[in-house]
Amino acid sequence: MLNKLKYILQKRNLRQIDIYDLDMEQVRKMVEKGAILLDVRSPQEYAEGHLKNSILIPEYEIKTNAKNMLPNKYQIIIVYCSSGIRSKRAQKILQQMGYSKVYNLYQGLEGNN
Repeated sequence: MLNKLKYILQKRNLRQIDIYDLDMEQVRKMVEKGAILLDVRSPQEYAEGHLKNSILIPEYEIKTNAKNMLPNKYQIIIVYCSSGIRSKRAQKILQQMGYSKVYNLYQGLEGNN
């Protein structure tokens, strides 16, 4: 029972909006100014449809592939997934790796239709 409560609280915390969360309009404006769109879903999900000009690094490969695919740690990066949970985790990993301008599409693609 305690583990279930912890899980619910963790999920809730991942969905709270913060200063690094963006809506789709903010994402569009930042992309127009050169921000990188990073899709952290699976290759299958990406193949089924993704935001134009986004690059794919599945969340489970962020630690191993980010350095090669995202060499500039000062570039603006906007991370997204389906619901915003995986992208929020990926955002935190990137920040821990030293990327300084990482944003998240709040509630992911599903929340921004």
